Amino acid sequence: MEEEKKIILFDGVCNLCNGAIQFIIRRDKKDVFRYAALQSDLGAQLIKERGIDTSKVDSFILIEPGMAYYIKSDAALEITKNFGGVWRSFQIFKWIPSSFRNVIYDFVARNRYRWFGKKDQCMVPTPELQAKFLG
Repeated sequence: MEEEKKIILFDGVCNLCNGAIQFIIRRDKKDVFRYAALQSDLGAQLIKERGIDTSKVDSFILIEPGMAYYIKSDAALEITKNFGGVWRSFQIFKWIPSSFRNVIYDFVARNRYRWFGKKDQCMVPTPELQAKFLG
């Protein structure tokens, strides 16, 4: 694993989450992120090492190896911060308490399969993107 890369754990069977990963990959011009499905062996290991309760967080987790991890809306805001440019303006949402932001996040997460659907298996990256995916 590349120690300096930030790792995004995502729900590999969720269409919304897979779309979000594609969105992030297109904007990750500095090659900051690596990706792993929550359902993968590596995802399970990283979750266990950090003591994250997946009954409360089951869609996105951002891990900065050796530093911290972020969940829910905090993870989303940390990810956009790395895009630079106009995306940094999203940091203004950090002024809103995470408890309020997460009410909205949890509502979308709870309904994501119903609204966006679900795959039978985790996304298989294209050969050119394979190096960005772990596990």
